[in-house]
Amino acid sequence: MVFIGFHASHEQIPPSALLEAVVEAERAGFDGAMCSDHLAPWTTTQGESGFALSWIAAALARTRFSIGMVNAPGQRYHPVMIAQAFATLEEMFPGRFWAAMGSGEAVNEHVTGDGWPDKSIRNDRLRESVDVIRRLIGGEEVDHDGLVRVHRARVWSRPAEPPPLFATAVSAETAEWAASWAQGLATVAQEPAALQRVVDAYRGAGGTGPCILQVHLSLAESDDAAFGIAREQWRNGLLAPPVTWDLEQPEDFEAALVGIDEEGLRKAVLIDHDATALADRIADLVQIGFDRVYLHHVGSEQSRYLDAAASELIPALKERL
Repeated sequence: MVFIGFHASHEQIPPSALLEAVVEAERAGFDGAMCSDHLAPWTTTQGESGFALSWIAAALARTRFSIGMVNAPGQRYHPVMIAQAFATLEEMFPGRFWAAMGSGEAVNEHVTGDGWPDKSIRNDRLRESVDVIRRLIGGEEVDHDGLVRVHRARVWSRPAEPPPLFATAVSAETAEWAASWAQGLATVAQEPAALQRVVDAYRGAGGTGPCILQVHLSLAESDDAAFGIAREQWRNGLLAPPVTWDLEQPEDFEAALVGIDEEGLRKAVLIDHDATALADRIADLVQIGFDRVYLHHVGSEQSRYLDAAASELIPALKERL
């Protein structure tokens, strides 16, 4: 059976309320959770961005299921600090933490004042960072002089087993590259043909571990209400890489969003008032080749969605998957 997870959006919900939401998500029947890791939201309307590493420790302590996070080491985060953080989380909560490693976005990383490298350099920096993190969690003393620099670092408090480090990828090219080092793949919903290329590229290059899909959705009492939530909270879904990689401020995203492309927004966010019909749409994407799906209701208010997920959406998905 496919794993059905809850996505916790730090960009939209204060960390205290998001903590209560993830507790409710476990009660609603979700199999696990994942969270975003942002310093800034995508838009000023979203208006939040709690520190994911602090939050995830509290969330793991308040729940019993697994919780993962997206992380971009190398610029805002030095890989030695990430190794220490990940080792601590896994030591405290064995077998329940994972991370999906990405090359980052300027909206979060520009604050260091360093230049924003090209994508190819960011990928190389990511690979170096992941290697450093794994060596440190494995107990080595690490020296490294490359796109990241490390001097005689050690992580002293380590878990019995290291947490899995997956890769994030939107394109087939990145997925193929990630197959050489990742223990799984995480991507976000897009056109089915594009998703198929991503999965095929990863598996075709020998990629192992789970393939994870994040789905943005808006479920409300009417189509108009569901669309209104998406329009208010997730207009940034109309933008895609490489544009989203290089914008520095939420206001820059808003400036890039000229008008409302209703058709485009409905492609970026699954908008529905019928949980059964929504389950059909999600299942069609999952059956492309995914082992886990994490559902992100793009509204800032989660309680009604979680009620609907418990009573309708999750049971309908389990019937289909």
